[in-house]
Amino acid sequence: MNRILFQSIFFFFYFILNSNLNLVAQTNPEKLLLKDYRPKNIYNVPVTNIVKAKFPIIDIHSHAYANTKDDLDLWIKNMDEAGIIKTILLTYAHGNEFDSLISFYSKYPDRFDLWCGFDYTGYDKPNYGPDAVKELIRCFNKGAKGVGELGDKGKGLFYCKPPAYGMHIDDPRMDLLLEKCAELNMPINIHVGEPQWFYETMDSTNDGLMNAYSWRLDNQENILSLDEVLKTLENAVKRHPNTVFIACHFANQNTDLDKLGRLLDLYPNLYADISARYAENAPVPRYTRVFFEKFQDRLLYGTDMGFDKSMYQTTFRILESNDEHFYNVELFGYHWPLYGFGLNDKILEKLYLLNAENLLREK
Repeated sequence: MNRILFQSIFFFFYFILNSNLNLVAQTNPEKLLLKDYRPKNIYNVPVTNIVKAKFPIIDIHSHAYANTKDDLDLWIKNMDEAGIIKTILLTYAHGNEFDSLISFYSKYPDRFDLWCGFDYTGYDKPNYGPDAVKELIRCFNKGAKGVGELGDKGKGLFYCKPPAYGMHIDDPRMDLLLEKCAELNMPINIHVGEPQWFYETMDSTNDGLMNAYSWRLDNQENILSLDEVLKTLENAVKRHPNTVFIACHFANQNTDLDKLGRLLDLYPNLYADISARYAENAPVPRYTRVFFEKFQDRLLYGTDMGFDKSMYQTTFRILESNDEHFYNVELFGYHWPLYGFGLNDKILEKLYLLNAENLLREK
């Protein structure tokens, strides 16, 4: 038999056999993998389909997802249908990269605000700071309205380029930049740590294992804990009271919102966005709703999950409805059921629009 023909037949049957084995694995509980678990809700409970948000929205946390003009046009279409009047793009960028993004998104100047990143070049050399401030001012003059997303998962600042491992937001080397942001009225969006499940042992006791294993930090050496990296943020917020900070993703305090609440009580220059942490709090809707009620003036709507219409609609369902026990494994990566917060109109309008308007208003 011709060797090529033989190989073709072999791989055909190999594919069929493995497809059947995979099917067996999906239906045999003893062989089912956690990553393949796709539970379906069989409760006869109300299902709310919210196509458009109850109030106009400023999405405070997104990124430069559009790669083509068609992508950009589709994004605007989806924003219009969802009720989103403006999206903040956290670019991480500076220099030519930032200039290019400003040019690309200029087709819709009233619908997108671009925030730049810090330039960490030479952070490990003496006299770091003045050149980075000059680049910040240049980006501001190009149109940057804020800074972000800064990121520190315990090793140091790294989302902006080049990475600055070993330097945290409270490092004295950052003081010039943070003070200049206050002077220019540029809020700073910063990501500190990750949800607590990512630090826990990756075993059968970790109820966030399905997602946490992909982003695990429990096996990382020489990193700050979640409490420690949160403390670096507190130090910076306290030392720079005229600089506005936005702790994105609830500051990753999803399992203990009291820790974030303590900071919000202490520091009026600190806000928090709720982006990309809907699934982490939707399993505990009453606990989360109380937090929204108490800190309704300091929380900001954000997504950080692309720009599909279905994504926006899922966030609306969680925030606005009282729906119970529904799933969205594909969007969030967790196997657990979600529940709506049922926020009232007063809180929703602040969360969606008013708090962001107040934060972004030129002073």
